[in-house]
Amino acid sequence: MHIPYTTDVRPDTGLTNPKLGIWLFLASEVMLFGSLFSAYALLRSGSTSWPDQSAVLSVPFATLNTVILISSSITMVLAWVAAKAGELRRFRLFMGLTLVLGAAFMVVKAIEYNDKFSHGLLPSTDNFLGLYFTMTGVHAIHVLVGMVVNAYLLWPGSAMFRSDSVRFTNRVEIAGIYWHFVDVVWIFLFPVLYLL
Repeated sequence: MHIPYTTDVRPDTGLTNPKLGIWLFLASEVMLFGSLFSAYALLRSGSTSWPDQSAVLSVPFATLNTVILISSSITMVLAWVAAKAGELRRFRLFMGLTLVLGAAFMVVKAIEYNDKFSHGLLPSTDNFLGLYFTMTGVHAIHVLVGMVVNAYLLWPGSAMFRSDSVRFTNRVEIAGIYWHFVDVVWIFLFPVLYLL
């Protein structure tokens, strides 16, 4: 069964349906994270006392996670380029590296959370920690979702590579757009939560 505009560009939008769909979905995600950043701005500006964020949180861990996520964006692009070039082995290498980097991000975040919990710093401690755990927790869920999609593309989904390589490459591109969005959100979270 052929579904229209999955690989061909729509004449009315200039995009394929999957690409249009991911951009519409990400617009809703921008609203979600925008509301969290707005809550942060309102609570911080209305607070009479606000903790020194860089003293409460680990800037070195956050810097490491920033490097990890930027690196994972690079490997995601390289996976897409390999899929587009028809090189399944290189695609699997770079998609595998993307997954390893995503897992490394989650491990660093788990270490950071564990450190906060072990010192009695909980979401209920104050508004800042409530926002920190909410914002980074929602972001971590998005990283996990991206990892699940990428893992599917790496193994069971790559069977499509042989039967319909154009459609498969489009799926990798859509997953990449989502993955880059998650990375961009972190690039905003890092200075707002750790450096201000």
